[in-house]
Amino acid sequence: MYDPTVARLTYRALLGRRRALILFSLPVLLIVIASLVRGFTGVDDQVAADVLGGFALATMVPLIGVIAGTGAIGPEIDDGSVVYLLSKPIKRPTIIVTKLIVAIAVTMAFSAIPTFIAGLILNGNGQQVAIAYTIAALVASIAYAALFLLLGTVSKHAVVFGLVYALVWEALFGSLVEGARTLSVQQWSLAVAERVARGDLVSSDVGLPLAVVLLTGVTVLATWYAGQKLRSLTLAGEE
Repeated sequence: MYDPTVARLTYRALLGRRRALILFSLPVLLIVIASLVRGFTGVDDQVAADVLGGFALATMVPLIGVIAGTGAIGPEIDDGSVVYLLSKPIKRPTIIVTKLIVAIAVTMAFSAIPTFIAGLILNGNGQQVAIAYTIAALVASIAYAALFLLLGTVSKHAVVFGLVYALVWEALFGSLVEGARTLSVQQWSLAVAERVARGDLVSSDVGLPLAVVLLTGVTVLATWYAGQKLRSLTLAGEE
């Protein structure tokens, strides 16, 4: 279910000059914000949780997920080069799973690592805040990568739809509308982080068992459906 050649091509596409610039800019911005906040407020566990939850998990992680998930396959479908890939003797589910693994790896690397560094800067991992939000970023990376890879497979406007979900649904409705939080990857990942953090600094509106089921279900279903759509693209090309 993993093809090194597909993985190498996907890494090359994701880490090209333009995308790499965007991928690096968000973590750098987080670390700069964390450094400024630490300089102005000193060590404050609540402030650390607010910064990591409000910017890192609610904004940076889904945006990186959009870039990595849609960029793993969307451009190939848009410019037609996916036909060359589909002409190779590689199983379609293998292509999707390989691209998903690459998208997850890139999302984790550019979101979880800077989240941990920012947490150490803000409060030195007091009350396990840095580790809790790092775990949340890792968990969220899997679901976001699967969702946005699916979007890249089914729509030519995947980036737009991904940004709407990340910025409007997750960042806006997910924080303001109570009912929307149940359908938020951010809240599902926070449920996992809540178990790790000490005190009441990290909380979620979704229970841990439900969050695990939803995270797993969304990842599996999105990956499966992306494989089905890629298979239909193959059939159309063969016809």
